[in-house]
Amino acid sequence: MIDLAQASRLAQLPLACLRRELPHKLDHLMLDGELRAPRELHPAFYGCLDWHSAVHGHWALVRLLRAFPGLPEASAIRALLDETLTAANLATEAAYFTGRASFERTYGWAWLLELARALHGWDNPWRAPLAPLVEVIVARYLEFLPKQAVPIRTGVHANTAFGLALALDFARAVDHRELDKLVTERAFAYFGNDVEVPAAWEPSGEDFFSPALVEAELMTRVVPHFAGWLVRFLPRLPASLRVPAIVGDRSDPKLAHLDGLNLSRAWCLRRIAAALPAGTYRDELATAAERHARAGLAHVTTGDYMGEHWLASFAVYLEVS
Repeated sequence: MIDLAQASRLAQLPLACLRRELPHKLDHLMLDGELRAPRELHPAFYGCLDWHSAVHGHWALVRLLRAFPGLPEASAIRALLDETLTAANLATEAAYFTGRASFERTYGWAWLLELARALHGWDNPWRAPLAPLVEVIVARYLEFLPKQAVPIRTGVHANTAFGLALALDFARAVDHRELDKLVTERAFAYFGNDVEVPAAWEPSGEDFFSPALVEAELMTRVVPHFAGWLVRFLPRLPASLRVPAIVGDRSDPKLAHLDGLNLSRAWCLRRIAAALPAGTYRDELATAAERHARAGLAHVTTGDYMGEHWLASFAVYLEVS
């Protein structure tokens, strides 16, 4: 768990980018008459280079605000949330999904539900305005997952396991039984019989997820006898998952992903280790987790926008969630 000073430093990164419209990497299926700027299309989530980074930047601020009420940036965070998470802005965001079935599927969807989970069970003025967009995203999951016959096992945004993990956390937090049931069923269907994952092939050169570890981290939530599943899936921890990735150029937006990989590997390794009994390779996993955490946390503040627009969220998910 980070301390107040560390939380303050992390909060400063999304605060610096959530109102920064440009540069912006716009993923936009243009419909009639829609040649518009990012802020017009996405009045709530226009900053931090892209939609999903803006969403999880909001999540990081909410999570830090809840965990550290005495945060020096608390008033600035509240002012930003009051400005962006309005009913009008979020109605526009919800309407944007009409006619765009694959927009932000499922990475952005997952972070939106994680933002909703962070606002749940807490007296705040932003939960109600967000609700219509949450309903849209839940409906998208319920519509899409029965159609998806096989999972996407990439190390970047479209990774199915990550999208399921955050959706399941949301469903259980708010007691959405239909979503919980569907996500659990799909997790078993996609991953329940997986054996001997080729983890030695990891990482790919622009990963910010380990396909092997993010799948295993999801399955800690749904497999009754997780240790038995893990031994079949990942019989040993290969050298490729023990050593943090090396970033050759932090100004390159794809190479910079590897700093995020170290952070996401760390949270996966920690949670997998916590789900195992003594007598397994739990200690190996825990040691690798802390090695990756140190490497990832050392480079959250990179001096370059390509990393700083998103890495704080991964650091908060590792240390505070």
